[in-house]
Amino acid sequence: MPVVTIFSGTFCRKEAVAEKLIQRTGYRRVTDEMVIRRAADLSDWDEKKLHAAFAVKPSVFNKFTYEKERSMAWIRLAVAELLAEEGLLIDGFSGQVIPKEVSHVLRVCLIADLQPRIRRAMETRGLSEKAARQHIHEDDEQRAAWVNTLHNMRDPWAPGLYDIVAPPDKMEIDPIVDLVEENLRSEDIQPTDASKRAAADFVLSARVGEALAKEGHNVEVIARDGAVTLKINQNVLMLGRLQEELKEITEKVEGVKSVEARIGKGFHRADIYRKYDFEMPKLLLVDDEREFVQTLSERLLMRDVGSAVAYDGESALSLIDEEEPEVMILDLKMPGIDGIEVLRKVKQSRPEIEVIILTGHGSEEDRKLCMELGAFAYLQKPVDIDVLSETLKKANEKMKQNKTARF
Repeated sequence: MPVVTIFSGTFCRKEAVAEKLIQRTGYRRVTDEMVIRRAADLSDWDEKKLHAAFAVKPSVFNKFTYEKERSMAWIRLAVAELLAEEGLLIDGFSGQVIPKEVSHVLRVCLIADLQPRIRRAMETRGLSEKAARQHIHEDDEQRAAWVNTLHNMRDPWAPGLYDIVAPPDKMEIDPIVDLVEENLRSEDIQPTDASKRAAADFVLSARVGEALAKEGHNVEVIARDGAVTLKINQNVLMLGRLQEELKEITEKVEGVKSVEARIGKGFHRADIYRKYDFEMPKLLLVDDEREFVQTLSERLLMRDVGSAVAYDGESALSLIDEEEPEVMILDLKMPGIDGIEVLRKVKQSRPEIEVIILTGHGSEEDRKLCMELGAFAYLQKPVDIDVLSETLKKANEKMKQNKTARF
């Protein structure tokens, strides 16, 4: 039996279409939440972290942690394994990860014009016209970002991505479902030997991607009848060593017959490939001395410690609300909210974050107060990079011990 995927704009009557289609076909509905739960079981990751893969922008730490890419690897694997089942209606973002070569998938898009969507949002949610417009704009932006990530296309409703694009503001529910059922009976959408092999290739590439993600790697994976090609799309200083490591991991995946690791089209970009070190913390540097903090960030990166930067206390607190830093290096004297107040607020709201004070203006009274408030360490500028690195290591170890104790 073919598989159906539905991708929809908000306030486009997706629920009504999906329910009617299930009633008529007996298909089993698979939502993004169900895929995330399956991915969480595969990865032992928190569902919230996996769901963040659908977000418009990745975490500020993502260029060091690759959390979005790793989440996507497990989402792909969850969807790929689901394709072994028949009679599925995959509803939401997840269906977009299925390669076009899997031709027994009927891809349906529901998108209405903006004004009918605004009216529906106002009627069903009690929103003002302005709030409805903003809500729809944000949702569309999220869908556009997801589609662009997967297909390098900025229009999430581009007809070339789908077999059916139905306008629910111009068509009633029954005619839309009739159209889907008619296409499900078409010979063009029935499983063939070629499409089944493509589904099997999808499973293998997803398993290889998951195995590489577990080891901190982020490369493009293509599988064809057991032959796996790995494309390295970032520059790397020791290409041969990386190729051998990637091949060694991939060869252990069941079903892999051969492996080729080669450079991809993005290899000659300026950024450098970095394998993620799972032992390193998500580090936030907070200091209003821009030149100093940028230099410190670069020196730490040379030691494979990536960091995000905030230049004032307000920005740091906002970032902490949105992100999940694990260790902070915090200056005391800053305009606006000073470091002591930032430390106090962080320890009240996120006590698990270890905070290292690094200041050139502190006093003994400041040191005592900071330690009483829960700072991990109090260091003076200028600081020896080896001392700071060792302090970071110890703060990270304490953070991990506390996290383990909580769970």
